[in-house]
Amino acid sequence: MKAVRFHQVGGPEVLQYGEIEQPQPGAGQVRIRVAASAFNAADNGMRAGFLPIPIQLPHVPGYDVSGVIDAVGDGVEGLETGQAVIGFLPMTTDGGAAEYVVAPADAVVGAPSSIPLADAAALPSVALTAWQALFDDGQLIAGQRLLIVGAGGVVGKYAVALAKRAGAHVIATASPRSADAVRAAGADEIIDRTVATPLEALHGQVDVLLNLAPIEPDEFTALVDLVRDGGRVVSTTAWMAAPVDEARGVDSKVVFVLPNRERLQELVELVDDGSLTVEVSRRIPLTELPVLHAEAAAGRIPGKVIVIPE
Repeated sequence: MKAVRFHQVGGPEVLQYGEIEQPQPGAGQVRIRVAASAFNAADNGMRAGFLPIPIQLPHVPGYDVSGVIDAVGDGVEGLETGQAVIGFLPMTTDGGAAEYVVAPADAVVGAPSSIPLADAAALPSVALTAWQALFDDGQLIAGQRLLIVGAGGVVGKYAVALAKRAGAHVIATASPRSADAVRAAGADEIIDRTVATPLEALHGQVDVLLNLAPIEPDEFTALVDLVRDGGRVVSTTAWMAAPVDEARGVDSKVVFVLPNRERLQELVELVDDGSLTVEVSRRIPLTELPVLHAEAAAGRIPGKVIVIPE
């Protein structure tokens, strides 16, 4: 089968497209004929060697995947050949930047039926990140006020939609370019980040602050003043500690997305009932994945890119 993988960490040039052996599912596993995998910033970090995840080399990237099950290992229940699925695969093992991938059965769920199967690869880890940040780490509940810094990205728009659906009052920072999309996702208030900071524009405090933006540590620390006593700060910026205010009982968490099959199934249902919109900004063939990694190494890639085997 065709795949993209790297035998050593380094720049985008270590990625090689070519023929490798087709994997076989073991006990508790399924094999998926890949419709698409999704590119995530962590793929760039693992390839470059600065994200401390213990991968086995050579490694096939792409831990978000969609496709059709074409083989089932022993002991698998509830999944069958011919079934369309999506999955958030273990980051330590080979991913979906290939024609086929083997996945633990407990990492996949039935795919949304309301969108193209390839596009569904864009859902798993980013939507799980938003859910975990809001409800597991942020403990957000109905009636609370939420400030999302950097809501214009993919995770941000999922977070806006999920928080609004949960009954929170959502305040979001966004650029003029993304403001309409953030408003469409359900934001109650939008702060134009090119005009004012949340410290300047926000009236009153919030219960939860979710930071999704690459801001400076001192700026992040200053934003904690906007959180009420006993409130929570959550961040996805794994390279930087999230600030706290112990004197006021303001705690913080840094999100590193965790697998959760039950939650992923709920997110699929929210896509199918129209509560969530799956964003795909670009679709590229598998042969162009090294070029995409070169873009990522040079700067942040906006939107969500899926990679389709030829």
